[in-house]
Amino acid sequence: MKKYGELKPSERILMGPGPSNVDPRVLRAMSAPILGHLDPEFLEIMNETMELLRFVFQTKNQLTMAMPGTGSAGMETVLANLIEEGDKVIVCVNGVFGGRMLDICQRLKADVTTVEAPWGKIIEPEQVKEALEKTKAKFVAIVHAETSTGVLQPLEEISTLCKQYDAMILVDCVTSLAGCTVEIDKWGIDAAYSGTQKCLSCPPGLSPVTFSENAQKIINNRKSKVPIWYLDLTMIQNYWGQQRAYHHTAPINMNYALREALRIIYEEGLEQRFARHELNSKALKSGLEAMGIKMWAQEGHRLPMLTSAVIPEGVDDLQVRKYLLSNYGIEIGGGLGEGKGKVWRIGTMGYTCNEKNVLLFLTALESALKEQGYKIETGIGASTAMEIYSKKS
Repeated sequence: MKKYGELKPSERILMGPGPSNVDPRVLRAMSAPILGHLDPEFLEIMNETMELLRFVFQTKNQLTMAMPGTGSAGMETVLANLIEEGDKVIVCVNGVFGGRMLDICQRLKADVTTVEAPWGKIIEPEQVKEALEKTKAKFVAIVHAETSTGVLQPLEEISTLCKQYDAMILVDCVTSLAGCTVEIDKWGIDAAYSGTQKCLSCPPGLSPVTFSENAQKIINNRKSKVPIWYLDLTMIQNYWGQQRAYHHTAPINMNYALREALRIIYEEGLEQRFARHELNSKALKSGLEAMGIKMWAQEGHRLPMLTSAVIPEGVDDLQVRKYLLSNYGIEIGGGLGEGKGKVWRIGTMGYTCNEKNVLLFLTALESALKEQGYKIETGIGASTAMEIYSKKS
């Protein structure tokens, strides 16, 4: 008979596009005794989780909750609950996840128009305005933080345009939430979704979503049923709301984990958390550039929690990533789509986002590059990053 040993996963420093490392407090919370999904104690945990999600999303939206599933489930929740067959939708595509939104909208049989930009570049407001004038679309779907390219998309001007043309703006905040400014109410975002495994530093498995009052009205006044039963908010809102009507068995311990992850963010403070991500991103990018490595994402619009670095000519992508993992226990991501084999995606998210990890990574990368004969001044990356840290207030 085959014997199965005790599960002993290797320790990793997760500096890829997600998941990020998880605070031990969150792991301890996950191991707490399980409650029934309608137990009064668990219902109060749900209430506190909703309050903390509103804090992180910077919203007063009542329809704010954590859907079961990863960020892609959040994407499908937002799109499938709001969009009906034949609805005119503008989808902004400048990377993998804009393309995924497009795919879902097409599956929903929406009347889709795309607004596109080269990978690594932002969607310009003028492009959206032109599409709105032509189509009179009901919805505009756009990615705030494009994980495949490292681009941070400005939203305020596009959101204003949507209001002018009576369209709703639906936003992917999977990578941005809790790592940089996301202000749902101030920016006039109608619906947004995220994932727990990025800057929230919680294990993957839940997808926070939030809907404005107007978006909730659209959901509750659909002409047709939501095509995905499991993600149907016309029913699920009654489980998270005052009725507490049974819909599905919630992932209890994942909700424990999310509540604790959100509590950690609340204790740190949003501004302090954003500043931490910005500082470590600046140190990382400066160190990489000192090593002769260029950035892929458009200057002035680069994510503070995910750096897309162009792989130097003559350097083997896979060999570097294998070297980092086997010698230092560091995971980084390869490129997706147009970036495959051309860029590394280096994450500084949530609990992983600290000075120690940045300096270790730059030192480890130097070693990996030298292994392949890449000419580089010894210690230049880490020393340049340390200069950034020495200037912090």
